[in-house]
Amino acid sequence: MERTILHVDVNSAYLSWEAVYRLQHGSQVDLRTVPSVVGGDEKSRHGIVLARSIPAKKYDIKTGEVLWSARSKCPNLVVLSPFYPLYLSCSNAMVSLLKEYSPVVERYSVDECFVDLTDYCGGRSGIDIAWEIKEQFRNRLGYTVNVGVSVNKLLAKMASELEKPDRLHTLYPHEMPKKLWPLPVRELFLSGPRTLPKLYKLNIFTIGQLAHAPVGLLQEHFKSHGHAIWKYANGIDDSPVVAGERAMKGVGNSTTAPYDLDNENEALLYLLSLTETVAMRLRAASMTARVVTVSLRDAGLSFYSHQRRLPAPTNNTGVLFAQVKQLFLEAWKQEPLRHVGVHLSELAG
Repeated sequence: MERTILHVDVNSAYLSWEAVYRLQHGSQVDLRTVPSVVGGDEKSRHGIVLARSIPAKKYDIKTGEVLWSARSKCPNLVVLSPFYPLYLSCSNAMVSLLKEYSPVVERYSVDECFVDLTDYCGGRSGIDIAWEIKEQFRNRLGYTVNVGVSVNKLLAKMASELEKPDRLHTLYPHEMPKKLWPLPVRELFLSGPRTLPKLYKLNIFTIGQLAHAPVGLLQEHFKSHGHAIWKYANGIDDSPVVAGERAMKGVGNSTTAPYDLDNENEALLYLLSLTETVAMRLRAASMTARVVTVSLRDAGLSFYSHQRRLPAPTNNTGVLFAQVKQLFLEAWKQEPLRHVGVHLSELAG
């Protein structure tokens, strides 16, 4: 029997949850209707944009942008510090609502879930149930979601990304030539910073070109990963929806700068913002990390990284950033950078 899988993704989750919470507690302003962002510590100039409202997007404010840059684009920008206990509570409410439709709900991240409706449609179509779920989020929880509907997790997730916000999309196998294959290959799941430059050298720029590339050629350049990305480009994914939490093996964040980072101070400012973000996520999960990795990509899309194992696990921003700074200075080739990232692994509770 063909499966019915949903991917549910909260629109601008942190900002939506902050807006709903404040409206429930007497605020007269809906943060979603004004230029606003959720970010780090603006006073220390070390924060980055984690979520943004639609009015903020009109000022070309981007997720991952440093706050001082966002403020320069919109002097009246409302900036909120992240409050992770609230977000975890809202995430739990999201899971509870989805479990009213199926017990098979996988929390993929704090603001997105997979739902397997295959055995729980009760004679209704999966699309009808998906529309109802969308309206339940709006009417009961006060915010909007994107929902993707398909026969597996990969296509459901790709469907939910097609157009935002507040949309429902299907992406069935017969719809791939029209909806999936024309998209840039960078939009495909598993097409990371190491993979993309190699694909471009093979003149593969769209998901459709990847789907029709010889598997042997891809395996020659990417080993087993080549077969994996070919399968994904062709919508092949047999992974089950696993009820419960995904095992947290690592936590990371990265950003593409709006301009080339060509000096040490600016690059370190971005890296400090990213370190602050991942450290907060660790503390919110009551976890520590032992391995720190810094990743860099230059203007020519060349990617490289450097990592180190710490003497003792930690979630302290200062301790982690000291390692991030040292790793960056050891690895950086003095060329302009477009993309920087921080990843923490070997987590412990």
